[in-house]
Amino acid sequence: MNRSRMIMNLQTFAHEHQERWSKLVLAKLRNELLLKDGVVFNNDYEGSPAAGAVKIPVRDGEVAVSDYDKANGISGTHGSTAYETMTIDKDKAVNEIIDGYDAKAVPDALVADRLDSATYSLAAQVDTDGSTCLLAAATVDNESSLTSDNIYDKIVDLRERMSKAKIPNDGKRYLLCTPSTYSLILKDKDHFVHATDLGDKVVATGAVGKIAGFLVFEWNDETANLAMLAGHPRFATRAMEFAVPIKVQDLSGSGKYIGASAVQGRNVYAHKVLRSVAIRAVYAPGSVTISLAQGATSGTTIATVTGSTGTLKYTVNPTSRATYNQTATSYGGTALTSGTTEIAVSAGDVIEVVDLVSSKVAKVGYITVESAKIK
Repeated sequence: MNRSRMIMNLQTFAHEHQERWSKLVLAKLRNELLLKDGVVFNNDYEGSPAAGAVKIPVRDGEVAVSDYDKANGISGTHGSTAYETMTIDKDKAVNEIIDGYDAKAVPDALVADRLDSATYSLAAQVDTDGSTCLLAAATVDNESSLTSDNIYDKIVDLRERMSKAKIPNDGKRYLLCTPSTYSLILKDKDHFVHATDLGDKVVATGAVGKIAGFLVFEWNDETANLAMLAGHPRFATRAMEFAVPIKVQDLSGSGKYIGASAVQGRNVYAHKVLRSVAIRAVYAPGSVTISLAQGATSGTTIATVTGSTGTLKYTVNPTSRATYNQTATSYGGTALTSGTTEIAVSAGDVIEVVDLVSSKVAKVGYITVESAKIK
């Protein structure tokens, strides 16, 4: 075999490994996610996320139906489906160094172990970013308290609000419940149906059961005062792809590492809520409510906050969300004066506002910044 053919074969082999590893990681990632594709998010988009943006269909109305005239027919109608751009705003990388092996000698089992760990961590991050997007765009329902005696009634009320908003009741409505809320649901033996009694199809979604028409998921989220979040996958989109496929990179030429390599790859993704009334966040005993207006300075917005009783702070695009009783020191953030403080933002940013009572987080609220709210 001549040298050029050997190099070509090695390149083909390496490329096949990249494709195989990337497909395996994406498949496992989607399985690890709690907020799964097809269950919480849809994948209805056109284009490649690796290109930096995709087009997503947004339909505010349904196809018109009218009486048919046998003699004259009927006039054609034009659907209201429009396509809007969703910018891919998350870019996460894996760069796990494997000491003692050059790239060609790394055992497959060792690569698999690193990829398994990376997938678990990445899934946790994608879930966090996805749920932050949902909370920031959701319609907020505040409750004074939730108990085992009133939990079913509150969920039925939530179901009614979604039905009045014309959210399909086709078996795909979901309810993400914090552990405390899920415990209350479990005590309602008259209404809660365990997933094992609903068939393999429901079990495959990761749901733990069903109540009032909602698929129930236990959601280990510690956001301050958050009790549950309801929605339908038709109205929230996720786009995700490897921008740089998974590969084993030799580090011998780095000038720093000797006899070492690294498992590397970059995964890009974004989330977007298409209709806020289709996603409803329930807080008990309540959250702060935020409205935005243009600031006086270019590139800023001003947040007006209601429902607070203490000192306000904010964070733009939080990597983790504020938890109940988190200390002001631990939270950090920037001081906020309601209706006055100018916040530097871009369209699509998420603002988290916390209400600090006795220097601890008592309430939290989220909002997605629209371009019309920026000076």
